[in-house]
Amino acid sequence: MDGRFYDGESARSLPVVVSVDAEAVILSVDGQERRWPAKGLSVAFEANEARLSHSAELDARLVVSRSDWTLAGGLLAKQTARRDRSRERRLAVALAVVAAAVTGFVFIGIPALSGPLARATPVEYERNMGRNFDLQMSALFPSCEGEAGQAALQTMTDRLASNADTVFDIRIRAVQAPMINAFALPGGSIVVTDDLIRAADTPDEVAAVVAHEIAHVEKRHVMQAVWRSLGLGLILDAVVGGGSGAGQQAVILAGQATDLSYGRAAEHEADERGRALLHDAGFSSKGMAAFFDRLSKMEDQKLAEAAEFAATHPASGRRAREAREAERPGAPALSAEDWRKVKSACKAEDPTLRVIRRNLGL
Repeated sequence: MDGRFYDGESARSLPVVVSVDAEAVILSVDGQERRWPAKGLSVAFEANEARLSHSAELDARLVVSRSDWTLAGGLLAKQTARRDRSRERRLAVALAVVAAAVTGFVFIGIPALSGPLARATPVEYERNMGRNFDLQMSALFPSCEGEAGQAALQTMTDRLASNADTVFDIRIRAVQAPMINAFALPGGSIVVTDDLIRAADTPDEVAAVVAHEIAHVEKRHVMQAVWRSLGLGLILDAVVGGGSGAGQQAVILAGQATDLSYGRAAEHEADERGRALLHDAGFSSKGMAAFFDRLSKMEDQKLAEAAEFAATHPASGRRAREAREAERPGAPALSAEDWRKVKSACKAEDPTLRVIRRNLGL
């Protein structure tokens, strides 16, 4: 189409031949070609004329007939829309690829890296994290007040930990909590609930659970679980610019330490290593099968007390069978007197926990 071009430097107009392609308006002026990309193009209509300008040449103007521009401009708009749709499709494909990569990293990469990350975590860093976890745990679950029972529990734990290959000092305490559970914290602390002690018939059963938790500490399973739990938050921080609060998630995680799970392979490894620690300490390992048998029956009865332990220590029946096949005789983990002290360590129950137990029917 023909038009008139004003270069903005003089009032004189120049004849111009105008065409459009997929991305621009093309002006042929005096044998020279100018391209005005669709982006930056402005159009104003006056009477039968279309007046075009471009952000790249603010003083220049192109004037063509309104009818010619309606046809050519419509073609440009369609081509631009088609190009934009193509870009959108490419962007959608790219985003899908990125999403798949992130999803794969979250569900495959993080679990795979949690082991190396745990082993690379500085010991002092884990100790500090453990202290923070311990403070959070103390606010949730108060320690049992029976000092003699706590001391007897620590003595038994010291014998088990004496053969463990770990840089951490293993400290244990019994706490008041409305659940049957035991769990290790970062840095080597182990927590045993009063309900677990009540559920045990012999000190060998408690020793088996403690040996299992020491094995988790030795194998750095605790930090692996922490890295898996924190990993998604750290990725979200990177993706959304720090708004997901992975630091806050670490604090929340401390209050949810009972929910740290290790996976089937880690649980099996801790069972085997725990039995070895029992044998090395001269203790009988029969308590492991006995405790798992009892939990399996409680799980079958769908008792609320067993639900918490089952959530983080799955398949008690299978593990009881494996423990029975590998068990060895040995000395009791505690004397009758020390066992009595441990059993009575948590007699003075916290009033709040008493209400919780009553509401749960425990």
